Amino acid sequence: MAMGGVCEAALLRVLVLQLAWVLVGGQVRYSVPEEAKAGTVVGRLAQDLGLEAGEPEARRLRLVSQGRRASVEVSGASGALVVSSRLDREELCGKSAPCSLRLEVLVERPLRVFHVELEVTDINDNAPVFPSARKNLSIAESSLPGSRFPLEDASDADVGANAQLTYSLSPSENFRVEEENSNSLSKSLFLVLTKPLDRETMPIHRLVLTATDGGRPPLTGAVELLLIVLDVNDNAPYFNQSVYSAVLPEDALEGTLVARVRATDPDLGVYGEVIYEIDTIVPSSASAAFRIDEKSGEIKLTGALDFETVALYNLNVKSKDQGTPPLSGHCKVVVEVLDVNDNAPEVWVTSLSVPVPEDAAVGTVVALLSVSDRDSGANGRVRCTVWPPSPFGLVSTFAGSYSLVLQEALDRERVSEYDVEVRVEDGGAPPLRASRGLRVPVSDVNDNAPAFAQAVYTVLARENNAAGAELARLWARDPDEAGNGRVSYSVAESGGGAAVSGVGWRPASSYVSVDAESGRLWALQPLDYEELQVLQFEVRAVDAGEPALCGNATVQLFVLDENDNAPVLLPPAGGGPGAGAAGSAASGADSLALWAWATWGAPAGQVLAKIRAVDADSGYNAWLRYELWEPRGKGPFRVGLYSGEVSTARALEEADGPRQRLVIVVRDHGEPARSATATLSVSLVEGAEAVLAAAGSGSLGAGLRTAEGGASAASTTTTNVWLVVAICAVSSLFLLAVVLYVAARWAARSAVLSGPGPTTFVCASEVGSWSYSQRQSRSLCVTDGAGKSDLMVFSPNFPPPPGSAAKETHPDASALLQTVSGAPCLASRPSPNAFYSCRPSRSSCRCEPGSAPES
Repeated sequence: MAMGGVCEAALLRVLVLQLAWVLVGGQVRYSVPEEAKAGTVVGRLAQDLGLEAGEPEARRLRLVSQGRRASVEVSGASGALVVSSRLDREELCGKSAPCSLRLEVLVERPLRVFHVELEVTDINDNAPVFPSARKNLSIAESSLPGSRFPLEDASDADVGANAQLTYSLSPSENFRVEEENSNSLSKSLFLVLTKPLDRETMPIHRLVLTATDGGRPPLTGAVELLLIVLDVNDNAPYFNQSVYSAVLPEDALEGTLVARVRATDPDLGVYGEVIYEIDTIVPSSASAAFRIDEKSGEIKLTGALDFETVALYNLNVKSKDQGTPPLSGHCKVVVEVLDVNDNAPEVWVTSLSVPVPEDAAVGTVVALLSVSDRDSGANGRVRCTVWPPSPFGLVSTFAGSYSLVLQEALDRERVSEYDVEVRVEDGGAPPLRASRGLRVPVSDVNDNAPAFAQAVYTVLARENNAAGAELARLWARDPDEAGNGRVSYSVAESGGGAAVSGVGWRPASSYVSVDAESGRLWALQPLDYEELQVLQFEVRAVDAGEPALCGNATVQLFVLDENDNAPVLLPPAGGGPGAGAAGSAASGADSLALWAWATWGAPAGQVLAKIRAVDADSGYNAWLRYELWEPRGKGPFRVGLYSGEVSTARALEEADGPRQRLVIVVRDHGEPARSATATLSVSLVEGAEAVLAAAGSGSLGAGLRTAEGGASAASTTTTNVWLVVAICAVSSLFLLAVVLYVAARWAARSAVLSGPGPTTFVCASEVGSWSYSQRQSRSLCVTDGAGKSDLMVFSPNFPPPPGSAAKETHPDASALLQTVSGAPCLASRPSPNAFYSCRPSRSSCRCEPGSAPES
């Protein structure tokens, strides 16, 4: 039953709609208020067009656009007409009323077109608006009460009652507002003078005119009326623009045209002649920067612009006529200044921490800097660098601030002071630059130990020097400054010493001392070569820093021999009259008396006796030669120059007498030479007497003398060879010391001479002799390419020590083959009375037998 009622109601509704459709000629009308929200349903279009459910979508029910935005659309599923965007009646229809939109609706299968009319109703959404918020009126003081002054009325975009305006004026005893209906379409608004004006009492009247519409709730709009009371001249000049704009670069030249203003005055005669002037300038300090031509209205630049000082100028320009009083009009000229890159960047040192210690850690802040540029934009963007780029660098802390920090380790001894230049550059085109110099001294720390100029010093000192004599000057360099570089010298406590015969070990400090301040090395006592040949010790240099640093150098003191010992004569071997009929009567340090027998008819060359002597010196000072002092001339006897053997120069005759007295002088080769004298008494006897004399003395006579004389000659020859070797060794040692001294001056390391060693041969191309030293010797082979002199080996003049074996006297042959500096020196065991001539070549030194010279 209920279902049947619903169906009947629906059927009735359809019949009514169809009847309405026929009555309106097939057109549907809807109404919607403006400003309806999007999605608002305007009407059920599909249902009103008689479409069944599902048909709107199946038959593609849609609106057909006619080139005007409808702000409504058909929902595809429901077929309802809904608001799609903002509806603004004033935008769609303006002041037209009513505001109707005609829409066309299209359906397919079959194709039919329906007309829909949509009326947008007005709401009070617009307040009354006056043309300007402020209205200036000039009213002649002579105006009579009842005078009317037209006003611009307000407008309201709404329609109907919402647009019906009423006006009211703020309270005034001189004015009122009045509306007048000139016709049915418009109204005129007037300001009516109700009381005479008195300019001296009130030259300006300020009133507010309010317009109110008829909406619910009502909306209002207002305008301020500025009423200026004028005398007679009732028209003021006015400008064609209220605001003029101009743009100038800050480097614009004087005389540049800024702007041209123009004002007109509708009055005639002098009341219409307009002159211009700059009323005010903001800021006021720029009053001299602009000038206006009072006739043409041209504004020109008369001063310099500075963007950094003022970036915008406001010029209030006034135009006035020639009335009495004159009427004026006003306009504003806005001058914008453009920045140019006319300011160089600046850098300041806000903090400086100097001097910087040379052991300062990397990252230590040395100075704080501040940079700025008065320009703006890219012209004021500053880039900061430091030169030289090391050892300091810049670290940006925040905008415009930098820290000068240490980036590398410092060394005051290499660079004691840095001149740092901080350079800044802006981003202008072209860029401007500036710089600031900083002097950063480096303070010293004790980081350098004293260093001697040589690692090894070779000092040559002659013996018998005076106590306190200066031997050498040592110098150590410490590049630090002040106390850190002040060096004091001392002999190291464990710096060395020497072994002294009969005394033992003695420290170096007992021989030498060094001045603490000057480094002067001086002797504490006279030196004796026979006691000390080489003294090696260390000298220490210590600075005054905290903690103190030190350096060492080795000093090798070579004592040079002086000829301070005379030859000493030795008694004959065996302690009594020698075999061979020789003996001694008396002996002393520098003289000796000997006697010997010789047989009549002894042949030439027979050895009668041998003078033996030794010299405590070394080298040439110990090299002895023997001379027959008496008798002079050609006698029957002769003495070997270096052997000391007394032999017959010819066969002995009876005419030579029974006794011969020989005075033999033994000299060394020193400067000056020292000598000793031996007296030899030779008795000439028959052969039988000589045998008896020899038997009486416990010997075998001349026959035994001959056999033993050969052995003695062999031993003395070997001894003499060692003497020559000692001379050569001393000479070579001196040469070596000179070479080492020169080499140590230029080489980083010097060759250190070896310590005392075994006795060896020394081969030297410049010495010219073999020498032997009783104390010590060193091996050195000096060759300079081609040999320039011979090396001579002389027969020895020393007898073998009692009880000594032959091989203790002579060096082993294998020890004579040595290679020094790549040049082998070859020698064999010398035979008695042998002479060797050694001539060095470029790669070797070879000795060959030769004949012995006399001297």
